[in-house]
Amino acid sequence: MPDFWRNSGFHLLERDARGHLTVGDDFLRAYLARPEIRPVAESCDAERALYAALEAEPRMAVTAAVIETLADEDARDNYRVLLGFRDRLLAAGTVEACYRSLFREEGVAKHVPVPPLFIDQMAHVIVRNLLDGTEYPLRARAGELLFREQTATIREGAVLLADAETVAMYAASGGMGNLGRLVVEAGTKPKQVELDILREEKAGIYWQRDEAFDTVLDVTFTQPGLDALCRVLEAWVAHFLDARVHIQPVQKIEDEHWVWHIGLDAEATALLNDLYEQNAIADGRLERLLSLFRLEFEDPTLMRTEIAGRPVYLAMAMTEAKAVRLKPQNLLVNLPLARGA
Repeated sequence: MPDFWRNSGFHLLERDARGHLTVGDDFLRAYLARPEIRPVAESCDAERALYAALEAEPRMAVTAAVIETLADEDARDNYRVLLGFRDRLLAAGTVEACYRSLFREEGVAKHVPVPPLFIDQMAHVIVRNLLDGTEYPLRARAGELLFREQTATIREGAVLLADAETVAMYAASGGMGNLGRLVVEAGTKPKQVELDILREEKAGIYWQRDEAFDTVLDVTFTQPGLDALCRVLEAWVAHFLDARVHIQPVQKIEDEHWVWHIGLDAEATALLNDLYEQNAIADGRLERLLSLFRLEFEDPTLMRTEIAGRPVYLAMAMTEAKAVRLKPQNLLVNLPLARGA
């Protein structure tokens, strides 16, 4: 089986009986290796001592008084954030439980805020877990949408998604690294670079470039890339909620009894809300809608009684700046689950 996304930290974790990822010392040590935490030449003795102690015992309790002994204010702030996140992970027991707890209202205010970077990193390793064993590269590429922002391009009716960070890097350097940046800064436009569209017949190239994030996913209606995204979203729901759902792309919503919808991103949420309430839609805004989906529960008894058996409509959209930023947590907190399901 292909081993992909090594930088996710998946290989540092074990699974519990449910298949969720338990937090071990090696996974915690990986966070100590971050540049915001590793001591630098200017670090004081107290900072070096704290770092060494945590490397030896990543679960070690660290008091506020100890953090205050660090001379550098940024270092103190970084340790507060990291240790607050570490404590959330350890209290939750699994990466999945920690991730889900972030979006439960009652727990949010009780902890140090978790940076979006750490939230994306958790989603990264969780998606790696639920895709473990896949031989289908399009699903792995579609899985990137759950933790990396994309830039959308509409070309001759095709909806193409490329990694936003990669697009920005090529725009700045033309794919030529620091030399390319110097060329751009000198006012010379670099040669345009075309990223490879991951076609089904040649999708195997993904396994050699899985952490380069430099392939384009075609999510046009009827294309395999969109089907792959549906399968990833189904696996995401099943992994967290133990609920089997079926998700299929649709071209439009024709349902006189439309009762529930979920936007997969902020733009799609606002757009679906306005369509549902029959509000006026500004010119050009509907063009930002990239995909619609119909979600159905295999077991309708898991749904709220009053809407059991009814479909849930999903949408994916881009911003005016063509950014696509999925919020997979929406599927965990907004599905119409029966109480106790």
